Amino acid sequence: MAITRGEIVSTLGPVDDEVVAELMGTGASAEELREAWAWLHNDEALMGVGRPLPGTRVGRLIQMLEPDEDEASRTV
Repeated sequence: MAITRGEIVSTLGPVDDEVVAELMGTGASAEELREAWAWLHNDEALMGVGRPLPGTRVGRLIQMLEPDEDEASRTV
């Protein structure tokens, strides 16, 4: 079942409408979004417990959620 706006906000917190539309457009489920979020923020921990690497759709979500290099360098 495709993800809803409420599930996106529940997982990511407040996000703008463009991000919500892009994420909904992937056809991803809430579980896939949660998995992408977990990989983005805890990849070493997930690999350490033997979790398989993320699949194609989860990998795409990770790319979408990952901050641009320009944004990351400005916040450091």
